[in-house]
Amino acid sequence: MNDFKKISNKISQITLGGLKEKDNIVWTNIIDAGDDEINFLQSNYDFNLSHLEASAATVFSQRPMIAREKKYFFIILHFPVLINGKIIAGEIEFFISHGYLITVHNNNVPALIDFFSNCSNDKEYLNNYNIKSSIILLYDLLNCLINDCYKLIDNTSLDINRVEDLIFSKKSNAATNLILNLRRNIINLRKILQNHKHILGELTEVKSGLISQSEIKTHYNNLVDHSDRIWTMLDNQKEMIEALNNTNQSLLDNEMSKVMKTLTIFSVIVFPLTLLATMFSMSVPGIPFANNPHAFWIVSLIIGGLGVIMLLFFVRKRWL
Repeated sequence: MNDFKKISNKISQITLGGLKEKDNIVWTNIIDAGDDEINFLQSNYDFNLSHLEASAATVFSQRPMIAREKKYFFIILHFPVLINGKIIAGEIEFFISHGYLITVHNNNVPALIDFFSNCSNDKEYLNNYNIKSSIILLYDLLNCLINDCYKLIDNTSLDINRVEDLIFSKKSNAATNLILNLRRNIINLRKILQNHKHILGELTEVKSGLISQSEIKTHYNNLVDHSDRIWTMLDNQKEMIEALNNTNQSLLDNEMSKVMKTLTIFSVIVFPLTLLATMFSMSVPGIPFANNPHAFWIVSLIIGGLGVIMLLFFVRKRWL
């Protein structure tokens, strides 16, 4: 059974009862860590100061990492979060050792928030996961976070289908905007998830006094497989969106070619006619029809006839 306790506005704890009290697992969840939260960790745990500073830093960590200390593991992982149509990275710091798991984050990863909320509201919730050790609790949490990535990938696949429909519906401008957003999101997803496999691979080597090494390896190899599968899907999506971008660009280039062709033909027809009209309008001796009362209509007929001849020439050459 789980016991939930709220230590402060930013610190909450769930205690998972084992067969013996010494086998209890305490999950401490810290939101927007500041000085008070760091002091809490310092007074209750023997953590490396640099790791505590990383947890309290307002600056986003540029890369995930895992550090093995004598008494605990410190892990930084990034997970994708969709905000206003843009995928950004949500950062979570993990401290894990025998009997406890600590998560520090900025309350911007919905999957983590929901998982912790379910655990705190339902005392039997985590019992369904058969959690024997903090490393298994971490596995179940990471499994939840990674599975949440599939939702974003599925949404991206739906948007790729929308792009294809827009392209072949001759809505190239709308397709261009969607393609740019998709390319950005796919790049961000790849950047966020690229180091997961390495860190999850290191976790397969963690040793526990409560469960066997083979059980830990089986669990975390499952996460590694998920990571491989997600990376393969992202590779496929990257190739698809690049192919659609090339197709859309070809259609845009074709449309632009048609416009330039029309403008060129118009210019070729109009320029000599304009030149001819300008010559007839010159007030110099010797201009034909200068004294003819029907000069305007004669010149108009000549210009119009020349225009028709040029137009028929372009049609015959199949340039129109």
